[in-house]
Amino acid sequence: MHTLRIRLLAASFALALAGVATAQETTQAMVAAAVKEGKVVWYTSVDVKVAEAIAKAFRAAYPGIEVDVERSGSERVLQRINQEYQSGIKNVDVVNSSDASHFIFWKQQKWLAAHVPPDVKRFPPQYKDPDGYYATWRATLSVMGYNTNLVDAKDAPTGYMDLLDPKWKGKLVKSHPGYSGTSLTGTYAITKLLGWEYLEKLSKQQVQQLQSTTATPKSIASGERAVMIDGNEYNMFIEIDAKSPVKIIYPNEGTPFVTSPTAIFAAAPHPNAARVFQNFLYTAKTQQLAVDEGGTRSLHPDVKDPPGRTPLAQIKLLPDDPVAMLPQVAEIKKRYTAIFGN
Repeated sequence: MHTLRIRLLAASFALALAGVATAQETTQAMVAAAVKEGKVVWYTSVDVKVAEAIAKAFRAAYPGIEVDVERSGSERVLQRINQEYQSGIKNVDVVNSSDASHFIFWKQQKWLAAHVPPDVKRFPPQYKDPDGYYATWRATLSVMGYNTNLVDAKDAPTGYMDLLDPKWKGKLVKSHPGYSGTSLTGTYAITKLLGWEYLEKLSKQQVQQLQSTTATPKSIASGERAVMIDGNEYNMFIEIDAKSPVKIIYPNEGTPFVTSPTAIFAAAPHPNAARVFQNFLYTAKTQQLAVDEGGTRSLHPDVKDPPGRTPLAQIKLLPDDPVAMLPQVAEIKKRYTAIFGN
């Protein structure tokens, strides 16, 4: 019996070393250890307003743990982490990116720590890593939109092909996939659907290029441009709530659905705070906060969309495919830049 017990303990230890993760509750001991660490460093691509709202809620829930928010576009987040790790700098604890292929890459590099927040057990399997390294924290749609003061509803485009009409020349704005993960995922979906020939034709329309999908809704809200080719749905919700003269278009060809995971780095300098924060991000309360205040979409079964938002079931979606996109990322950025410029 004693020998059997030793073998079982050894097997359990081996599984732990292999990175097999089970749901890990936030315990008093974990919180106490996190308070000693003092803070968690969060690299995220979510809009800064949303990130700060989440950080504020976390500080209120765990007063002894500070949150350092480092917000940038997803592709910049990737570049920063890669450069830091190549230089031996281990600064990031928890990462969020709108380019789900990043997590496949980081997992391949063995940079991630296996950790499953309790609420993630209830998420659909396609939205979480089977080995427990990451899960979709939020989702958004890469939508079209227009300024209602500049475009009548009857004249507004209904899909991507409409944007090739000469009347939109000099009136369009688009984000750049070299900076934005949402733009990269959405651009990849468009090329799969309509081909690169479509983007080559679109480039003839004197399209304003902005770095982020958080910036394009601001462009049409200000009246700088009349029609948005792509932008975060949640930023459009924020503009609408602020009474900006904008309206969302869900393209008739399909709307790119962009998943945005989070993960903990294995070399996180604040490992306990990272786990407390990661668990917090996936709770129904935090997910509902992100949906209500930030306009994101949640995969948590207890979270409800606010009144007036179009349910996902009523939108024709173009699902993201990070596994297929990952080996093409460099080529997508290069080819897009050759067409539209930096």
